[in-house]
Amino acid sequence: MTTTAGETFARAIAAKDQAALRAVLADIIDFQALTPGRVFHAATGTELAVEVILGTWFARAQMDELCAVTAGRVAGREHVAYRVRLHAGGDEYLVEQQAYYDTADDGRISWMRVLCSGYQPVVPA
Repeated sequence: MTTTAGETFARAIAAKDQAALRAVLADIIDFQALTPGRVFHAATGTELAVEVILGTWFARAQMDELCAVTAGRVAGREHVAYRVRLHAGGDEYLVEQQAYYDTADDGRISWMRVLCSGYQPVVPA
């Protein structure tokens, strides 16, 4: 089974792997995301990987586990959903993101829209 660009994107985020993120993102990208506190935009893969994802969203996080990743299509548009468990500031959180994306001819993500749950505290059972 072939791994989609979206699954590769999710795994790179969970690993905080800048090189893998850059490899799956097109040099020029049309990116927008909505998080609980802010709207994000990026025009290049480097800006998205370095400044937004690793520099803002998950800069303070220790990634513990990629809990779930699912991929699919909505007609001609790709979809990926992923959930990560992480630690930040001594507390444990879950973050879920839903993303819709298109790829360029080379298979890299060139257009993406993301909706993020934000850091949701994990309450011990």
